[in-house]
Amino acid sequence: MPRQKSQIPAYLFHKPSGQARVRISGKDFYLGPFGSEDSRRKYGELVAKFASGRMIDPIARVSPNVVGNVVDPGPSIAELWLAFLDHAERHYVKNGKPTAEVDCFKSAMSPVVSLYGLLPCRDFGPLQLVAARNAMVAKGWTRIFVNKSVGRVRAVFRWGVANELADIKTLQRLETVAALRRGKTEAKDRPKRQAVPVEHVDAVKAIVSPLVSDLMSLQLLTAARPGELIMLTSGMIDRSGSIWVANLVDHKTMHHEQERKLFFGPRSQALLLKYLKASPDARLFQISRKHYSNCIASASEKLELPRFTAHWLRHNVTTEVRDSFGIEAAQAMAGHARPDMTANYSRKMDKLAAEVAAKIG
Repeated sequence: MPRQKSQIPAYLFHKPSGQARVRISGKDFYLGPFGSEDSRRKYGELVAKFASGRMIDPIARVSPNVVGNVVDPGPSIAELWLAFLDHAERHYVKNGKPTAEVDCFKSAMSPVVSLYGLLPCRDFGPLQLVAARNAMVAKGWTRIFVNKSVGRVRAVFRWGVANELADIKTLQRLETVAALRRGKTEAKDRPKRQAVPVEHVDAVKAIVSPLVSDLMSLQLLTAARPGELIMLTSGMIDRSGSIWVANLVDHKTMHHEQERKLFFGPRSQALLLKYLKASPDARLFQISRKHYSNCIASASEKLELPRFTAHWLRHNVTTEVRDSFGIEAAQAMAGHARPDMTANYSRKMDKLAAEVAAKIG
């Protein structure tokens, strides 16, 4: 008996153009560069829309429709994902640009869509979620990142329930999948961040570019996050006092309506003078946060030292400040403010951070 022809149109390579294509009902649809994420998204969208022989509205309701003797199973995983992605790219935005959370959702949903893109949402249960999680582990993702990714998959379904694209019973079943526990899984654990030995920091600074070395020094003097330094412009820095102050307009805790200030003492000021620009809006440091951190990680590996990244340097300075000036001073320098901080307490913390900067920064 001849093998039955597959009902799912194949994802194909069009050699003359280098594009991916899919043939549906005798018509070729070109999807963009073969193997690209965008081409696979377009493939999933087209297949999901045409698999049942009709155009499917990605925000259609889940309520099953009966056509003849066939029950409409409702939106597929691919359709739910595309609808959520459209929402995410509009919702997770800062300063007019999508935040890193959008990429995190793409990573989390990639194995789900790859394995179960054409599966109706109502048929996606705990076993399918565990299979997708196993695929994440196989990719080498850390245990914590896998757990966060599974949480994001649930968040997609939670949004689907709120928008009547998924049934709440599906979400409730997915909630029964417990998080991976340390020592009970093959997923690796990332080493706990801690202060980097001074000799390791000095060795890395000796082989990286002057720009990267100066940024490392500024982190060690200010307890700034990498992104907080890289976003600095000349116009953001108030240089009217003995301690320079940068009031950041974009920072990690701004959605909690908290302020974040950086305080620069004499040593920090000497470094900043090398990079100040005539234009108040020009960025001081022409490097991306990712590239900066990767330079440090690559250098540590080249020197055969324990791998560390830029963010680890905050532990060095906060540990030093905590030991020398107390826990409150360390919180002030690192910007670890409580959500319920009052205006008076905020001014106290600013004063404390400035005092520390005058002594160490």
